[in-house]
Amino acid sequence: MTIKKSNLDITVSPGENFYQYANGGWLALHPIPDEFSRYGSFDILREDNKKLVRSIIEEVAASAKDSGEHVAKLVGSFYRIGLDTDAIEKQGITPILPEMENISSISSKSDISRLIAELFQNSHPSLFHIFPSPDRENSEMIITNLYQGGMGLSDVDYYRNDDDRSKEIRAEYIKYIADMLQLTGTNESEATSSANTILRLETRIAFAAMTRLEQRDPHNTFNKMDLNGLINLAPSIDWKLILKSVALSGEDSFNINQPDFFVEISKMVDEISIEDWKVYFSWRLLNGTASLLSSNFENRKFEFYGAFLSGKKEIQPRWKRVTSATEDALGEAIGKLFIAKHFPEAAKKRMLVLVENLRIVLQQKIETLEWMSETTKEEALKKLALMRVKIGFPDKWRDFSALEFKNNSYYENYRTASIFNMKYEFAKIGKPADREEWGMTPQTVNAYYHPLLNEIVFPAGILQAPFFDMKADDAVNYGAIAVVIGHEMTHGFDDQGRKYDKNGNLNDWWTEEDAKLFSERSQVLVDQFNKINIKDEVFADGKLTLGENIADLGGLNIAFEAVKRAWSKEKPDAEIDGFTPEQRFFLAYAHIWANNIRDKEKLRLLKEDVHSLGEHRVNGPLPNVEEFYKAFGITESDRVYIPVKERADIW
Repeated sequence: MTIKKSNLDITVSPGENFYQYANGGWLALHPIPDEFSRYGSFDILREDNKKLVRSIIEEVAASAKDSGEHVAKLVGSFYRIGLDTDAIEKQGITPILPEMENISSISSKSDISRLIAELFQNSHPSLFHIFPSPDRENSEMIITNLYQGGMGLSDVDYYRNDDDRSKEIRAEYIKYIADMLQLTGTNESEATSSANTILRLETRIAFAAMTRLEQRDPHNTFNKMDLNGLINLAPSIDWKLILKSVALSGEDSFNINQPDFFVEISKMVDEISIEDWKVYFSWRLLNGTASLLSSNFENRKFEFYGAFLSGKKEIQPRWKRVTSATEDALGEAIGKLFIAKHFPEAAKKRMLVLVENLRIVLQQKIETLEWMSETTKEEALKKLALMRVKIGFPDKWRDFSALEFKNNSYYENYRTASIFNMKYEFAKIGKPADREEWGMTPQTVNAYYHPLLNEIVFPAGILQAPFFDMKADDAVNYGAIAVVIGHEMTHGFDDQGRKYDKNGNLNDWWTEEDAKLFSERSQVLVDQFNKINIKDEVFADGKLTLGENIADLGGLNIAFEAVKRAWSKEKPDAEIDGFTPEQRFFLAYAHIWANNIRDKEKLRLLKEDVHSLGEHRVNGPLPNVEEFYKAFGITESDRVYIPVKERADIW
C-alpha cells in the first residue's frame, strides 16, 4: 500500500482543508453507489469482505447437502432458503401469522406480561431489552441488564423535538406504518388510525426514555437492584413470568439502565387499552420481521429507513442482504471459515508488536503529564498495564452443534438462530465473565474497547488495507491501523472509559482536582466541534461525540510517537511517492476516513452517532497536533491553524 497521488486534490493546500487535500481525488473517483448512504474506505473494505464471506458461504452451501460437517449444513441451508425468493413471495406474511394471532388473543392486563414473555421466547423484544453484561460493581460476574426499547424511530429526539426535520420524520413514519398495515389487509382508514395510535404510544415511551447524551455518563445507566426492587419499580409488569420465560427465574441481581422508562411503561400497562396494545405489539412484530418476509414488506421498510432517513436510492442486491442475515445468525461459525482462508499468522504477530509499541508510548505520556497528579497517574498506569489485547480471532470457538433448522421458511430459520443465540447469551447470567469471548466476529471491519473488561479487540476483518498492509512501510501502517489501536486504547481514558478502574469496575479513581482538569481540557474539544457547520446552520454535537473525538486525538498522538520509536530503530527513506515519512503518516490517517456521504445521512448520523463525520475526524483533531503543522509547513496564515494555547491537549 502506497500513498497514491491520484487520491489527492492538489488544488487545495493542506493548510486550507486537509481532508480535501488528502482525499479530493479519491472522492471524485468514488461516487456513492445507489445502495449506499455513504461510501468510503470502511465501506469498500466491508464490501470486499462481504464478497469473501459470500464465496465461503456459497462454497459450503454447494457442498452442504453431501457434507457431514454440521456448520457447513447450517450455513448452506440458511443461505439457500434466504435466496429462495419464489418461496418467500408465496409465503408473504404467513410465517408470522401465528404470532400475530397470539397478539390478537390478549384480553386482559395480565395478558400483556404473558405476551411480552412469549415474544421474548421467540426472540422478539417488544417494549424493552434484556441482555447480559458484567456487573459494574464487580466486573468478574455477569448480571441481567434491562434497557429501554419499544420505539420504531432510532432516536428519542425524533419524537420529542418540534424542528422541521423531526416533524417531517414523524409524518413519514405515520405514512410508513399505515402502508405496512395495509399490506397486511387492513383498510386505509383503520391503518391510518392505528398508525396514529402507535406513534402516540411510542411518543409517550420516548419522553420517559434517556437521550443518547444522558446515557454517555455510565453512572446514569447503573441502577442495581434485586428482584423485589424491580417489582416495586414497575409493579404492573409480571417480572417473574417474563424472566422465567427466558430461563432467568433464579436471578436476583439486575441493572436497570433507565429506571424512569420502566416506571412509565408500567403505568402504561394500566392506562393503555387492550385494543391499543394489540395494535402496538402487532406493529412491533411486523416492523421487526419485515426484512424476512415477502418483497412488498421488505421494500416498503427500505423506502422509509433506507431511502427517506438515509438517502439511499436502491436496496442492496438480494445476495448481500442474505449474506448479512447469515452473518447475523451464524457470525462466529462463518468467522472460523473466514480465518482459515484469509488471515495469516504473520499479520497477528506484526499487530502485537504495534500494540506493545503503542502501550509503551501511552505509558510514557501518562508518566510525563504535567496536569495529572502522581496518585492518579499510578492508577492510570495500572489500568494500562492490565489492558488486554485481542487480535484477529478468538482462541476458542462457539459450539453450534445444538442448532438445527427445519427450513420451513427464511423467517423460521432466522428466528430459530435468534432463539439459539439468545439462549447462549442468557446462559452467561449469574456466571463469571468469560474473558476469552469476543464481542465481534472475526470478519468484522471494526474494533472496540470494552470498559468493563478493560480490553481492546481488533478482528481480522479490519487488519487489511487501507488500515493494515504487510507490504506497507511503518509510516503508512502507523498512520492507519496504529491510530485505530491508539484510538481504542484511549477509550479507556476518555470521558466515559476513565470512570472505570483497572478491573473494569465503575469506580472513581481520580483525584477531584485531576477530574476537574480533565473536564476543562475535554471542553476544548467540545467547543471546537460545536463550531463545525454540518449543513444549513446545523452544527456538530461536541458533547455527544466527545469520547470518540478524545480517542481520535489520543490515537494520533500515541501513534505518531510510536512510529518515531520505530524509526529510531530503522530510519525510513526520506521520501516515498514524493512524501516524507511524516506526511505519509498523516495522509494515511486521512485516507481511512475518506467517504462521500448523502445529506440525509449526515443529518441522521448527527443525531444518532457518537462518532464525528469522516471529514471532521480528519479536520477536527489534526489542528491540535503540532507534528501535523511541521509535516506540511502549516503556519498562522493557514485556515486550519489553531494557536497553541487554544489547542486540545489531553493524552
